[in-house]
Amino acid sequence: MDDTRPEIQLLDDRRAVAVVRVAAAAMMFIHGCYRVYDGGPPGFGGFLESKGFPFGVAIAWTLTILEIVLGMLLMAGRFVSPICAWFTFQLVMGILLVHGKEGWFVVGGGRNGMEYSVLLISSFVIVGANAMRKRVTVSEPG
Repeated sequence: MDDTRPEIQLLDDRRAVAVVRVAAAAMMFIHGCYRVYDGGPPGFGGFLESKGFPFGVAIAWTLTILEIVLGMLLMAGRFVSPICAWFTFQLVMGILLVHGKEGWFVVGGGRNGMEYSVLLISSFVIVGANAMRKRVTVSEPG
């Protein structure tokens, strides 16, 4: 039997990274929007103040607005590397302050753990590194 069928590629690497970028950015955007809808920034700010952060409510509102605005910019493909770096930092802080002590699992084997944050961090690292790689030009000796 002849197995010379053409290779079918649904997504090339560029499009695949774009799908991950938009999906991860949408998660942050939705997270910020829901926090506003739910009235959560004051409660989140109180939590931050209980952890020793001054101006907890102001920080909470800032983070919420950044999740919304930066999420939209990242979905649009703007400022990709710096936004990915910021979201990575924000998610690492979330693990350190909240999710790490809850364990690994978000549901099933636990609750509110860090597995979802680790997946988002991995996505942002890959997307941000890919954007940086595209900006670096390699000059050939010659």
